[in-house]
Amino acid sequence: MTPHPLSDVAPVAVLSDIHGNHWALEAVLRDIRGRGIAQIVNLGDSLYGPLAPERTADVLLSLALPTVRGNEDRLITDMMTPAASGSTLAYVRDVLRDEHVHWLEALPATTALGGAFRLCHGSPRRDDEYLLRAVTAAGVRPRPTTEVVGDLVGVAEPVILCGHDHSPGTLRLPDGRLVVDPGSVGCPAFEDALPHPHVIQAGTPHARYSIITHDEGDWHVRHVLVAYAWETAARAAERNGRTDWATWLRTGRVGV
Repeated sequence: MTPHPLSDVAPVAVLSDIHGNHWALEAVLRDIRGRGIAQIVNLGDSLYGPLAPERTADVLLSLALPTVRGNEDRLITDMMTPAASGSTLAYVRDVLRDEHVHWLEALPATTALGGAFRLCHGSPRRDDEYLLRAVTAAGVRPRPTTEVVGDLVGVAEPVILCGHDHSPGTLRLPDGRLVVDPGSVGCPAFEDALPHPHVIQAGTPHARYSIITHDEGDWHVRHVLVAYAWETAARAAERNGRTDWATWLRTGRVGV
């Protein structure tokens, strides 16, 4: 690989999948500030959820972080996708202001940062596929390294940052590149029907993010758990008709 002049790279905090959880976001930002970290990036799916999307959007717009678009950011702005009355999508679209929607519309699908990082939500190819995990009829498992490498053809940056699966993970590729998934700031568990029915569950309700540093010629990753007022977030989900989200937020599990 072509060497990069990265000896002076400052710590970078990596956020993903905030999902409108204003309370989790604020707690994570306090933790980041307490560590003296100035650079933060956001891997998308920032606002979709039955929580506080408009308050979350106000915070993110004020910070102007390097940010990429997630699949559910795209869902919000795609007016060809109908929102059923009473649905979470209808709620989010109703409370967001035009400036919030315009911000989402302008986000890139993927971007590079400083020659060191490639930011994407799912994978560099698609915002709705997991990069580090495969979903099979038998469940969720780590993807073979060869498959991950195949999805990263043409990506030159030494660190690839991805989210979407809400699960912290790190993978060192044979060529030395590093793939980092910070997990989810605002939604520690969920269930999905595609491509096969499956559940993702972190096991605790904490907000999650990652810190990446470069020192002595190598990259170092720390996955961080942050306590926050998840009961407040769970009650907001209940008020907005999502008892499933309330369970996820309180427990970090789909079923208890």
